[in-house]
Amino acid sequence: MLEIKGLKASINNKEILKGFDLNIKSGQIHAIMGPNGSGKSTLSNILSGKKGYEIEGEIKYQNENLLDFEIEERAQKGIFLAFQYPIEIPGVNTNNFLKLALNSVRKSRGEKELDAIEFLKLVKEKASKLKFDEKFLNRHLNVGFSGGEKKKNEILQMSILDPKLAILDETDSGLDIDALKVVADGVNTLRSKDKSFLIITHYQRLLNYIKPDFVHVLKNGKIVKSGGFELALELEKKGYENLN
Repeated sequence: MLEIKGLKASINNKEILKGFDLNIKSGQIHAIMGPNGSGKSTLSNILSGKKGYEIEGEIKYQNENLLDFEIEERAQKGIFLAFQYPIEIPGVNTNNFLKLALNSVRKSRGEKELDAIEFLKLVKEKASKLKFDEKFLNRHLNVGFSGGEKKKNEILQMSILDPKLAILDETDSGLDIDALKVVADGVNTLRSKDKSFLIITHYQRLLNYIKPDFVHVLKNGKIVKSGGFELALELEKKGYENLN
């Protein structure tokens, strides 16, 4: 699904990723944990197509060079990024945004676009499963939403777009336990043999609800240790500085 080899990234002459390697196969959930400044958000930015980085190395997504694709092309090919801090977009209705995003993806796949009635049925079904209040669908995108509501909206988008590779960039940041469970339920509902997830987080608590197949520790721009879920527990107990 995703293969990264020797990835180096710098911005303003500051090297952030210093030879990053990762291989995510279909159906797998990988978690990347690391202290602040280790390069976690830089990795998600590069995978989603954010400009401004000087990049060396190789990123293959479904055997294609990911770096050749613009942001919208990556989305159409099934890559989704849930932001740490979802932005507010005044004037853009949430329902209209979701419908436009979904139909853009469907059109790129050669699938029939959904009409208003078909989409409304789908979005109500998904919102109900995620316990997302439908009143927010008629409001401007993320405007006036609480932190938890913004994260729920991100997971609703993920559920509707049905990506092949979902990247969650510290989506658990600032969430209470109920919102955390909603995020986890959204991921676990989509979990299947042909979908993969990359969960980027600072803390282990989200991983209590989404059991990853692999956990990687990122420090100073490189993965320094990999293991199973037990590695996340070890990090929670010992911290990053005392990791063996």
